[in-house]
Amino acid sequence: MDSLVVNKFLTEKIHNLKIAVLGDVMLDRYFHGEVKRISPEAPVPVNKITRTKSVLGGAANVAANLAALECQVYLGGVTGADGNRELLEQLLDQVGINYIGVLKCNDRETITKLRVIGGTQQMLRLDFEEPSDLHTQEVVQLQQWLADLLDQGLDGIIISDYAKGVCADAFIQWVIQQGKAYQLPVLVDPKGADWSKYRGCDFITPNFKEMCEAADSHCANEDTAVVAMATAAQRKYEIANVVVTRSEKGMTLVNSQNIIHCPATAREVFDVSGAGDTVAATLLVALAGKLSLQDAVYVANQAAGIVVAKVGTYPVHREELLKALLNEECKEGKPYRTLSWEEISSLAATWRACGEKIVFTNGCFDLLHVGHVTYLEKARNLGKHLIVGLNTDASVRRLKGDTRPLVHELDRARVLAALGCVDAVVLFDQDTPTELIRQIRPDILVKGGDYRPEEVAGREYAGEVRIIEFEDGYSTTGVVEKIVRLVKDGKL
Repeated sequence: MDSLVVNKFLTEKIHNLKIAVLGDVMLDRYFHGEVKRISPEAPVPVNKITRTKSVLGGAANVAANLAALECQVYLGGVTGADGNRELLEQLLDQVGINYIGVLKCNDRETITKLRVIGGTQQMLRLDFEEPSDLHTQEVVQLQQWLADLLDQGLDGIIISDYAKGVCADAFIQWVIQQGKAYQLPVLVDPKGADWSKYRGCDFITPNFKEMCEAADSHCANEDTAVVAMATAAQRKYEIANVVVTRSEKGMTLVNSQNIIHCPATAREVFDVSGAGDTVAATLLVALAGKLSLQDAVYVANQAAGIVVAKVGTYPVHREELLKALLNEECKEGKPYRTLSWEEISSLAATWRACGEKIVFTNGCFDLLHVGHVTYLEKARNLGKHLIVGLNTDASVRRLKGDTRPLVHELDRARVLAALGCVDAVVLFDQDTPTELIRQIRPDILVKGGDYRPEEVAGREYAGEVRIIEFEDGYSTTGVVEKIVRLVKDGKL
């Protein structure tokens, strides 16, 4: 991966991209609860519902992923004129998606999927839908909507097909031809075994099961077999690039000149709902941003790794993706870069919106030792994410004198970021982290030593303050003094 190009794209260029999403718009609803007993009426678990959540689904989830990546997004499709449409509009407004192209039809109902979750396990899904093809007038309206966007200027088009009626053969062929006429990439997230209606598109993103269905094959999820199926489909349907998402095997892109394999990145897989939408959105926006095929696949694969580690349909946010890519760079031995205050604030807001508890602590962490690690592990165990505010070199000198720090700020940050208990590291140059804490607003502010909660800087911007005792016998000063003694004694 060309990290400089990718990071510049995600931090500077992505905001200017305009992407149209066309397809089957849905609403996903989640009923979360606890299962503690079996029903006396039938041998089924009783789920006591504790909270409900509604999120964008189908083509709307693709649009939500693009919005979370901070593109300019335009959504087209059809829904009913019902209560679920009202919920959809609220959700679309919240993330800033332009939905003028989502037609409201009195003779339709808004497609809704309701999932019942017990703990972290999906127990049941209920689908409310009556799929039907577009009416002639609806086709005309959607064509006019897309034509207007093309004239105004677009950077790419995504077709999100869930076989609910919007993506009819002739209409989709018209969209693909419009993309060619305007020299824009058109990506299709397909449905069904016959890909004739997608003929001539630039990218198609089946999962492994969909690839097997299109190839009428039941082969194993192995590189050779996937490449063979993708190559045959690419030639048969004149598709420029076939990108197969392969669950634990990652992703594979095949075209007439390249074969790109990208291994999976997720450590834990909780839910694959919406992962295909994430891949489609991230891949297309990377390509629209003129990233190379290799880098675009890499970025999309990282995004998929994030979303499958979440429960339910979840759009990947730009800051999360940037953080994941930075972490991967570090694993590959590339130069480390800490997150900016703006990036960490936005990332914290994303975590908080997902109901994930954020812990913050700060320090110099010069000559990292086991006492530091134990302290950080205890802090991390208080929540879902641990953010470490790290004093810059100038800040350390003001606190500890001109002989400190012994280790450069970026090196200290790099070592901290490598710890499994640390989710993010951000530098601060002030004498106290108060202003940084105000930006992040953590749920829990952790301080080590013999402080009292009312003495901790920044406490007014945190949900609560926790004091964690340091491990006896461990300190940077102690390490330095031992080295000095050994030098004086001629033993070092």
